[in-house]
Amino acid sequence: MGIIGAFIMPHPPLILPEVGRGEQNKIKATVEACEKVAETVAELKPETIVLTSPHSVMYADYFHVSPGDSASGDMGGFGAPGLSLGVGYDSGFARGLEARARKAGIPAGTMGERQAALDHGTFIPLYFVNKVYPSYKLVRIGLSGLSVSEHYRLGTLIAKQAEESGKKTVLLASGDLSHKLSYDGPYGFAPEGVEFDNSITRAFEDGDFMRFLTYPPGLTEKAAECGLRSFIIMAGALDGREVASKLLSYENTFGVGYAVASFIPGKDDESRQFLRIFEESEKSRLKQKQTNEYVRLAYRAINNYVKHNKAEVPSGLPEELTKRRAGVFVSIKKHGNLRGCIGTIEPVRESIAEEIVRNAVSACAHDPRFSPVTPDELDMLDVSVDVLTAPVPVKSVSELDVRKYGIIVESGYKRGVLLPDLDGIDDVAQQMEVAKRKAGISDAEDFRILRFEVVRHE
Repeated sequence: MGIIGAFIMPHPPLILPEVGRGEQNKIKATVEACEKVAETVAELKPETIVLTSPHSVMYADYFHVSPGDSASGDMGGFGAPGLSLGVGYDSGFARGLEARARKAGIPAGTMGERQAALDHGTFIPLYFVNKVYPSYKLVRIGLSGLSVSEHYRLGTLIAKQAEESGKKTVLLASGDLSHKLSYDGPYGFAPEGVEFDNSITRAFEDGDFMRFLTYPPGLTEKAAECGLRSFIIMAGALDGREVASKLLSYENTFGVGYAVASFIPGKDDESRQFLRIFEESEKSRLKQKQTNEYVRLAYRAINNYVKHNKAEVPSGLPEELTKRRAGVFVSIKKHGNLRGCIGTIEPVRESIAEEIVRNAVSACAHDPRFSPVTPDELDMLDVSVDVLTAPVPVKSVSELDVRKYGIIVESGYKRGVLLPDLDGIDDVAQQMEVAKRKAGISDAEDFRILRFEVVRHE
């Protein structure tokens, strides 16, 4: 049968009467919408429920699928230890999905169980479902630090596994929206939180899953959301199908956005193959970027090294690249996430061109934070080149500007470097803190500050 329904559900513990003790009445529309989802699930009578949770086991580079035949959990961590829930797992579905992911080259499976108990991101949606329909087996899946594309691809594999199993399957995407919607809320306020919630709830209403794939990482980080990647897996599970979408409720009473939405799939629709459309658009955009000489040289160096293991400076370059010397940083992103970044603060080679080639190779193959770039990634890399001015000492932080100047913080042999105008770095104090942390400089140590300017090519 495959996927017969998908639903977005939040997971605030206080929505449960045993935890909220009356506070749940302040988000009554959310409670009623969750009850409506549970009733719809009962009408669909799924044999398997796949639930994606931001609070299940999470790894940077791996999707964890809960193993075993069953699991249980309680709300003891939220003051209600007597409120418990147990479920049986669809272990056959989980094993099939693991095998399918292995074949597709997606890192997902049942290894690495750290916490077998049901997390609250799983418990709370199932609390409502189990009241009216307990006759299902569960597949619980955690999120990861992998790209939005990998989350979407995992969703397509879930749909294929559901189809092959012949089981009626419902997907529950557990996740809250922004946690930064109120100055007096527990997480404070950020305008990006309001922007994100307004945008994504419209996307829920319209069934516009493309929007899920195109949020800038800086926006989602500042919004402090926890559900987007859960929703992206759900979108992947509905890839290429018509969807009857409905936003059932949205509330932000406690400074956190809680949305409930329903998506009932229909017939096939190629215009809703969102990952294919997204990646084709990205390839076109990235190709157009290569009109810049600096960026084109970095791309060429990365391609030559990944494909042919060569690091050569080509002939025929402009004199500004071959006759000048400067420090250079080469940054690589993939789907908005950093994929590698290596640079030199001051020139160590004979020309900017050589600096770009060597640092591009190091960024794609030798950045210790990442695995080397592979040939199948080349079309999706977003490369930028920063050419630095010579660093100069500063006497006071008043001489710094987080948007204009990068900084170097030095204490003895320790050195921390931060480029200017970075996502998530909003003021000089934060810039200083991050640079010192990178260098391993404690608050008790003396240090000096240097600043530099950057000409960014992207």
